[in-house]
Amino acid sequence: GNNVNFNGMAMSGNGVIKIGDNFHSGPGCQIISSFHNYNGKKIPYDETWIDKDVIIEDNVWLGNNVIILGGVTIGEGAIIQAGSVVCKDIPPLAIAGGHPATPFKYRDKEHYENLKKEKKFK
Repeated sequence: GNNVNFNGMAMSGNGVIKIGDNFHSGPGCQIISSFHNYNGKKIPYDETWIDKDVIIEDNVWLGNNVIILGGVTIGEGAIIQAGSVVCKDIPPLAIAGGHPATPFKYRDKEHYENLKKEKKFK
């Protein structure tokens, strides 16, 4: 996307990672898009990998030390609280946190849409 701001982001794996416009992340964030295959031919895992894509829509903000695991979509305008682990989808405009990250509040939709319409992006 355009206006993407990484303050320290590690990305690993072979899954596709798509990041929308006006993305901001705090330091220490990670996106992990490949996982060991624990159902393979060896224990605890074999040499094969499972790849899962990550989609981060427009205007998403990640706090410090957020980990995003493959197979998730973070909806437009979402905010992820520092130290959270995102392992399931986060809906648009949600403010989410924890392990696993779950929404605990939502942005004011009317205010968000007005700022978006006025093109007031950082």
